[in-house]
Amino acid sequence: MNDAAPQAARTKLRLQQLPHGTGLPLPAYHSHDAAGLDLLAALPQAEPLKLAPGSRALVPTGLVLEIPPGYEGQVRPRSGLALKHGVTVLNAPGTIDVDYRGEVMVLLVNLGPENFIVMRGDRIAQLVIAPVTRVDIELVEETSGSQRGRGGFGSTG
Repeated sequence: MNDAAPQAARTKLRLQQLPHGTGLPLPAYHSHDAAGLDLLAALPQAEPLKLAPGSRALVPTGLVLEIPPGYEGQVRPRSGLALKHGVTVLNAPGTIDVDYRGEVMVLLVNLGPENFIVMRGDRIAQLVIAPVTRVDIELVEETSGSQRGRGGFGSTG
């Protein structure tokens, strides 16, 4: 009996490394079954970024992605940064559309009580490539009912 988990389908992600990202490792999965590729800060070596408590900053990655049709890129926080330092991605998950060809930037926010220093090459976020489902909108007079009904936040206990 084979207990190995089924291998997920793989697709190709084309990317360009911009000059200020030269020398940094490319995004990589850091465990066999990881969902996210680590994104690194492409800051100048001599210019670390100081993120004061309550402040936010757009951090360059030095990457331009060519996401395949039918997919999107999701920029997500790194749990270790959030737990240890209170640093997270402000617009999480940030969406990178298939037709975007600008540099991937990560909007970090420091929700912790102390300054946080971002250095060149620091792992600052995760990139998840996920399928996208598009819908056709149909205007109706009333939607169908459900057991929950119109209950809002917290209405299910």
